[in-house]
Amino acid sequence: MLDELAHAGPEHLDRGFIAGYDRKQGHPDPAGDIAELEALGLDAASRVVELGAGTGQFAVPAAKRFGHVTAVDVSGAMLAALRDKAAAAGVGEDRLAVVRAGFLSYAHDGPPADGVFTRNALHQVPDFWKGLALSRIADVLRPGGVLLLRDFVYDFQPAEAAGIFADWLAGCATDPAAGYTAADIAEHIRTEHSTYRWLLEPMLAAAGFEIAGVRFYYRRYGAYTCVKVPTSA
Repeated sequence: MLDELAHAGPEHLDRGFIAGYDRKQGHPDPAGDIAELEALGLDAASRVVELGAGTGQFAVPAAKRFGHVTAVDVSGAMLAALRDKAAAAGVGEDRLAVVRAGFLSYAHDGPPADGVFTRNALHQVPDFWKGLALSRIADVLRPGGVLLLRDFVYDFQPAEAAGIFADWLAGCATDPAAGYTAADIAEHIRTEHSTYRWLLEPMLAAAGFEIAGVRFYYRRYGAYTCVKVPTSA
């Protein structure tokens, strides 16, 4: 089995990096993702799992809106920051469970989840393991359950890569404390496993998902809304 901790990126295991992680990420607002899950029928009785929960930018506010949230991450340092954020927000263990695991090692306990959320985490594993991860996500969900997948996904052909990457690098931050620099993004391209849209979407279908909606940004970032297809009896 793949060692997901070894693929997590060393910075995500470092407490010094994590202290400035939210700022470097730009403090992404989870309100739109929470609202989308609610629009798809999730409510105060629903169970949600976040895979690659990081510092809890989504999990902590989601635990205030849904019945129960399970926050999963391979990094103990990330989960320590998440626990601190939950405590500061007054979110208790009755609403938010914290589990150290990854896409390939998380063992779901209890009733099937109504929703799964994952942001900027699936690209850490190579494509073969992405396929297995998506199948395992489907196993966590009830029939008709929702997967929100937000990640770096390439919506272009290989021959277009040089130009698109050049534009990406040209628009990066210059201050590493304020955002991701060109060196950070170049390292991501070289060493991590963002995949093509035309490879990811068949993986989703093979895992038993129907794509209900997708938005792309700059041809390198995808926001997928997927529904687990009920199997016929």
